[in-house]
Amino acid sequence: MHTILGKQRLSPNVTRIDVAAPRIAAIRQPGQFVIVHRTEGAERIPLTIADADPETGSITLVIQAVGKSTRELVSLDPGQGIEDIAGPLGHPTEMIDSGRAVCVGGGVGTAVVHPIAQGLSRRGVSVTSIIGGRSREWIIFEPELRQLGEVIVCTDDGSYGRKGFVTDALKEQLEAGDVKIVYAVGPVPMMRAVAKLTRPFEVRTIVSLNPVMIDGTGMCGGCRVSVGSETRFACVDGPEFDGHQVDFDELMDRLGTYREFEQRAACAPSECHLGQPTKPDTER
Repeated sequence: MHTILGKQRLSPNVTRIDVAAPRIAAIRQPGQFVIVHRTEGAERIPLTIADADPETGSITLVIQAVGKSTRELVSLDPGQGIEDIAGPLGHPTEMIDSGRAVCVGGGVGTAVVHPIAQGLSRRGVSVTSIIGGRSREWIIFEPELRQLGEVIVCTDDGSYGRKGFVTDALKEQLEAGDVKIVYAVGPVPMMRAVAKLTRPFEVRTIVSLNPVMIDGTGMCGGCRVSVGSETRFACVDGPEFDGHQVDFDELMDRLGTYREFEQRAACAPSECHLGQPTKPDTER
């Protein structure tokens, strides 16, 4: 069992939990993730390690509660336990050693760029973080990122920071001419827009394909993605890839593969059959 040490709600559907996992905390690197298995029979959930404290033996996981399994996970309270956590998995983030980097985070992806910004800052790289959300209540990890460098906040409605998309702020940074690399983590459409924007500037762009991962071992094949002329698996070959080589159209299609099953599981938590869709209780 991995004991939950702390829990904090970061936005309306995003929760931070700090979990005891000393062996993982001691060796994890930016960009790596874990597979969380809440209890026997539960779904395996891949989650990026947002932070770690080797001294206390804890890791930080940031969870967006959008389906049955993630809602059950964030319902746990400090003192309760998660049956097993496997990791760290995945390849560490490709880091530069000098110059200026821009980290772009959208929604819960902001928690994923946090360890990247940490790693860059420790190397002496100048870090600018651009983070976005629908409104102020959806902005997360701003204080943590401000400890590592400049932070530009964007909100769709202008309720906090500047009004507009993260790509608007990124374009201004690129036009300054001194950006060496861009890291982008967030919804797939956002990462696609970032990669499209940076291409004419010829700025290397790394995107994290954690949204498409399922079992985290390469066995299910659900995270197949075309990168350049090769078929890759986000969980074992990534989760980070050259954004200018990713086939985002294919990736968008793959994201919808399991949508029906997710909806059925949410409607009937006690049963999930692969035959006819189960109707919600209100329709029975």
